[in-house]
Amino acid sequence: MSAPRARLSAILLAACLLFTGQALATPQGAAAADPGYLMVHFTGEGSTNQQMYLSHSTDGVHWNDLNGGGMVLRSTVGTKGVRDPAFVRSPDGSKYWIIATDLCIDCGQTWSQSINDGSRNLVVWESTDLVTWSQPRLLNVAGAIPDGRNAWAPEAIWDPAGNDYVLYWATNKPLNGATKHRIYYSHTSDFRSVSTPQIYIDRPGAQEIIDTQIVEVPSGVGNYRYVRASGDGQITLEGSNSILGTWTDLGDLSGIGLTGSQVEGPMWMKFNGANKWALYLDQYASSGGYMPVVTTDPSNPAAYQKQASSSYDMGGTKKRHGWIMNLTAAEESRVLARWPNTAANRLQSYNFQDRYVRHADFDARIDPNVSPVQDSQFRLRTGLTGSGAVSFESVNFPGYFLRHSDFDFQLAYNDGTDTFAQDATFRQVAGLADSTWSSFQSVNHPDRYIRHYAYELKLAPITNATGRGDATFRVTS
Repeated sequence: MSAPRARLSAILLAACLLFTGQALATPQGAAAADPGYLMVHFTGEGSTNQQMYLSHSTDGVHWNDLNGGGMVLRSTVGTKGVRDPAFVRSPDGSKYWIIATDLCIDCGQTWSQSINDGSRNLVVWESTDLVTWSQPRLLNVAGAIPDGRNAWAPEAIWDPAGNDYVLYWATNKPLNGATKHRIYYSHTSDFRSVSTPQIYIDRPGAQEIIDTQIVEVPSGVGNYRYVRASGDGQITLEGSNSILGTWTDLGDLSGIGLTGSQVEGPMWMKFNGANKWALYLDQYASSGGYMPVVTTDPSNPAAYQKQASSSYDMGGTKKRHGWIMNLTAAEESRVLARWPNTAANRLQSYNFQDRYVRHADFDARIDPNVSPVQDSQFRLRTGLTGSGAVSFESVNFPGYFLRHSDFDFQLAYNDGTDTFAQDATFRQVAGLADSTWSSFQSVNHPDRYIRHYAYELKLAPITNATGRGDATFRVTS
């Protein structure tokens, strides 16, 4: 081989090796990111804040409020308020539940009433897809506890040993006339009926325990299959190899300056793709909301590390005692599609411009001076029958939509049927009285439009100028 050809061959060989090395080091197209995390929580006191809210994170430490920071589920049962929610996912992923405390402080009960004569029920929602939820129902868990005064902060975990769920919560059963919350448990397979409650955790003497949450730890990390964190004057860590077996005291977080007088509501989260966990703690004493402490071994108190406030972001709403679920890609896609940050809007009447569409006792009409204003606020969702149309979801009764029934309008809970979707979906067209405004044409009765008649909302054909004015609205904030 001649010298020039040898040099050329060497150059081509080097180039091939270079490109081969780059091909081995560089992925062929961007790898799909791991799906993220979904937090269910409440946001504070009052009838609006003590409802169900959702937040999403892609990395587990930076959170975005879903649904524009508005509630996603509202309790219409019991005290009509909910706190301390927990997600439950069935082992096969075919069913989900949200369980929560039936409690509405400052909107029906004081703290003293709730402690001494509160609801013995939990509030339960059920779903098969994580986005379409049943109406809330009450589950009596503490009624069978002699002198049990309430039921707070529920949690549940699948127990392979019993082939069912261990449902656990705190109940005040006074000791010598003084408040004494202990953790009780029952077995359930469907969150509709429960076994007779038994004591699960009872601290010595007068010491109470209210919040506890269990995380399952993979083999090879620490010495225990399960670790639970509890608020009992400290944030106490315990380990066990079975949910209903013997639990060993592992210590607390006082060594990193966190005690039960400062924080409560422990909430576990495992980071995707790593043996690394965050234990979120609610800074209730300072009203600071949640903060994460991070560990690579949940069973070792010395392994926990506080995080700088600049390293996490809890989003626009305050996060109060909740639960975090690691999402699958399909779950994440459904959740983000169901609760985008759609603005809250009002529908202003064209010919009575001081009046707005509102719901009142689930009837739909136009009124001036609507109070609370949320009764006249709706999110214009992608139509329940599909794109190209809109459906009107109530802001303060999420899951409820404006729908016609016998051509009269009401605010009704979406039952997931095709009939409901058709009755609650409309094409937004140029205003019949003014093309700069809007009119809304029924998808299943296209000869009819939303209009008001004697201030009541109706679905009717439009045949004259009065009807065109009655059927014209401005979408406004």
